[in-house]
Amino acid sequence: MLSTLSVLIASFALSAPAEDNTPPPGFKALFNGKDLTNWKANPHWSATNGVLLFDGKGESLVTDKDYGDFEMYVDWKILPKGDSGIYLRGKPQVQIWDDPVGSGGLYNNKKGPSKPLVVADKPVGQWNTFHIIMKGDRVTVDLNGKRVVEDTPLENWPDYKDPLPAKGTIELQNHGNPLEFKNVYVKEL
Repeated sequence: MLSTLSVLIASFALSAPAEDNTPPPGFKALFNGKDLTNWKANPHWSATNGVLLFDGKGESLVTDKDYGDFEMYVDWKILPKGDSGIYLRGKPQVQIWDDPVGSGGLYNNKKGPSKPLVVADKPVGQWNTFHIIMKGDRVTVDLNGKRVVEDTPLENWPDYKDPLPAKGTIELQNHGNPLEFKNVYVKEL
């Protein structure tokens, strides 16, 4: 027979958050919390205390592998007036920014929806979590557990007349503002 204390301990263990940069079952950590393994070298990005840090200068951080259909989780944090995004298959972008429109929209879409369905951002300076599904040319995005993009085609910026590539890199993009990422997980579909 389990004691009340045993039940409480087991209950807490089930509800405790996973350790940062430890992928859930079936996912691979694109960021291991220690270094830039899985990414092309970039002097403006570093790993510090389990967080990917961007110093506000230089280019996007790009995976060293191409991805087709995938599911992804990523935590991000920006400063006031921050402007960033996640490129899927090397194409922009699932938007991250300090803007009343909210993050998560497909910023470069011209024909289809580009804005998020709802504003789900936490206040600037707090961690946010994307759950992104890229399947075919369609993207679904949840931000902090709320659906902000529903099965929407990602348009092929800047070559709108051409179809979206079947594979490409995942990129952590920036517009010259310091920012942070952690818990970057991917599962190929």
